[in-house]
Amino acid sequence: MGIGGVLFDIDGVLVTSWQAVPGAAETLKFLDSKDIARAFLTNTTSKTREQIAVALRDVGLDVHSDEIVTAASLTADHLRENYPDSRVVLINNGEIASDMPGIEFVDETSEDPDVVVVGGAGPEFTHERLSRVYDWLCRGIPVVAMHRSLMWSTGAGLRIDTGMYLAGMEQASGHTAKAIGKPAPLGFRTASERMGVDPDDVVMVGDDLDNDVLAAQVVGMTGVLVRTGKFQQDALDRRITDEFAMEPNHVIDSVADLPEVLNRLVLA
Repeated sequence: MGIGGVLFDIDGVLVTSWQAVPGAAETLKFLDSKDIARAFLTNTTSKTREQIAVALRDVGLDVHSDEIVTAASLTADHLRENYPDSRVVLINNGEIASDMPGIEFVDETSEDPDVVVVGGAGPEFTHERLSRVYDWLCRGIPVVAMHRSLMWSTGAGLRIDTGMYLAGMEQASGHTAKAIGKPAPLGFRTASERMGVDPDDVVMVGDDLDNDVLAAQVVGMTGVLVRTGKFQQDALDRRITDEFAMEPNHVIDSVADLPEVLNRLVLA
């Protein structure tokens, strides 16, 4: 197959708790040596694209902000297109407004907003704030989630994420929040366009079986699952034993093993 580009998830693939995964820097250099385009698609909402790029460079990974597609930047595009000039309440762990130009943010305790945006989970997800989001959802005010990831990986273990809260709110209210980031197709297609590569010629590398790898395969990409970050062997085992379930195209121990997979794909 032709390999026009590689799309990476960041957290759990290239870094864990913002420390580089062994072999990540060498893999990026390998892509450069082969003139393979690369991009980075992340549901991380605690940092801006520039902050993410700086954090990656600080641990030896040569990444630039214009190569990064975040759930926040995708959400901003969605809001500008579907809710122009709206008053938006943002509930998020991280100051990311600079990645969302043209959006009018208002205080959550003022009058009802036009749209509610929910980012990544963190200390800001208090009982009071989530109850307010639930009330807005029940009353039909649009709730836009930057993503519906269920968890992320840290050096101290797994932490629950926005999707855990959304599931309960949606079930109880009978209303559905619009999710923008992975696993929605928009981010994968946007990243492909940034690289100038057709999705069929892109390899997606992620640690999340559903949100990263299988979602990428749905849009035509080749999926590579790494056994780092939030990877769970039992989730993979269930897929493999279910004859009707979609499986990842490739499974490797870490991103350090990606060059070998790419070489095999070129020769296949």
